[in-house]
Amino acid sequence: MSTEWNEKIQQAKEAFGRLLQEQLERVEVMKAQGDFINYKELKPIIIGVCGGDGIGPAITGQAERILKFLLQDEIASGKVEFRDIEGLTIERRAAEGKAIPDDVLAALKECHVILKGPTTTPRKGDPWPNVESANVAMRKALDLFANVRPVRIPEQGIDWTFYRENTEGAYAVGSKGVHVTEDLGVDFTVVTTQGTERIIRAAFEYARANHKTRVTAVTKANIIKTTDGKFLDIFREIAKEYPEITADDWYIDIMTAKLVDEKRRKDFQVVVLPNLYGDIITDEAAEFQGGVGTAGSANIGKRYAMFEAIHGSAPRMVQEGRDIYADPCSMIRAGAMLLNHIGYTKEADQLYAALDICTVTERKLVMTGRDTGATGAQFADYIMETIEKMKG
Repeated sequence: MSTEWNEKIQQAKEAFGRLLQEQLERVEVMKAQGDFINYKELKPIIIGVCGGDGIGPAITGQAERILKFLLQDEIASGKVEFRDIEGLTIERRAAEGKAIPDDVLAALKECHVILKGPTTTPRKGDPWPNVESANVAMRKALDLFANVRPVRIPEQGIDWTFYRENTEGAYAVGSKGVHVTEDLGVDFTVVTTQGTERIIRAAFEYARANHKTRVTAVTKANIIKTTDGKFLDIFREIAKEYPEITADDWYIDIMTAKLVDEKRRKDFQVVVLPNLYGDIITDEAAEFQGGVGTAGSANIGKRYAMFEAIHGSAPRMVQEGRDIYADPCSMIRAGAMLLNHIGYTKEADQLYAALDICTVTERKLVMTGRDTGATGAQFADYIMETIEKMKG
């Protein structure tokens, strides 16, 4: 072995040692965390509403109206409280040079769940300084480790909820791989007991709370034996605590095929995956629904949870005075996810059913983003009127 190789290997060992130290420190932080919050024990459940910027306040405001309509009895009895949180705008963030202003973050931390509108992340050429994404900063500050994305297409029998681990796997140290020599590069996949347990338990708890009967793990444990194998072993152990729920597992390659199998795909309900596989599968799944911008999304931790639209803030619509015509469906779907998460499953089902009627079956109003279509307020009224009819 050449002296040059020895030097390169020693440098790689040192880099790997630093990486291991960082991850072991992260494990200790996770060990110190408590259990998942129990919403049934809270009075009130505090729902923070953060409009963001661009079209965010317009569409988030309509979703808030619908949530307050569905939860009016709980609000009156003090079981639920709404708090409007101002200040998560690009103007304020740019002026302070922070992804989330300190007082806004403090207000968010006083809530249990957050309905968050789109926020602007500056790009090259924008007039704003290069502040960090508010979404990324919020995930870090509130330790939102589970990315949750539902895909529902009733007419095809599809009702999937994906629990993608947000902090580990192949993405955890994606920027810390090692170029050992100009001919050899090495990346790393990280899996911890604590990180795996919390994402899998979150998936099973969601299934139990929402009367789902099947949870599926997706790995490549037959080949990636250490890390994927650990994920699968922990999944099987935790599954024993939920005997009323069927637990099974699939490999990532065959799972991508089964989602397009019309006979088999209807069987899947809740799916839990490491980070990389979750990224792949959720994009594939979203295509059945019309693309990645059609659904709400959630980021969930043990103490906090945040529900949002996937699309951006569309500042041009505001500049052109068209924000009142912005389609609020993504935020309304995020609101339905929020209801499910805090245990109001009946109200969530009502909202999902109304969305199906208003956007697919009946479709009395059409959103065009311009004055040729309905306003967001008119569409929200349509949703609430539909819910009232269903009740009657």
